[in-house]
Parts: sequence; structure tokens; C-alpha cells
Amino acid sequence: MEREHLEKRFGLIAVEKGYVKPGHLIEALKTQVVEDMEKGEHRLIGRILLEQGLLTTAQIDKILDVLGKGLPLLKEV
Repeated sequence: MEREHLEKRFGLIAVEKGYVKPGHLIEALKTQVVEDMEKGEHRLIGRILLEQGLLTTAQIDKILDVLGKGLPLLKEV
């Protein structure tokens, strides 16, 4: 549950910083939900946006700094 809360905040911060547009975040969230339901896989929003070429690892690090988390966002849990 805590991880889901972090992802929501992560995506909102990405939009607030201007790294991604709201529509990109919505599409990434849709991708996440579809994969959860169809494949039983859960990919983190940061990984999805990175793989789509919408975020860089440097931007991910900056978002994690804002969150005050040194979490390995790109690792699957």
C-alpha cells in the first residue's frame, strides 16, 4: 500500500516539475493497471516513463530527492 502511495506522488511530482505532461502520466498509469490485471506484473511508474523515453534517470533522482527517498525506483519489487 505504501508503494502505491509513493507512485502516485512520484507521478504528480514529475508533472509538477514539467518533466512529463499530465496526459503522459495518465497513459503510464493506464499501462500500469493493464499490466497488473492482464499479466499480474506491477511496474513502477518511474520505470514505465523511463522506458517510454519520457523521463531520464537524472529526473527520477530529482523526484526521489523531492520525496526524500533514496528508494531504488527502477528495481522491480
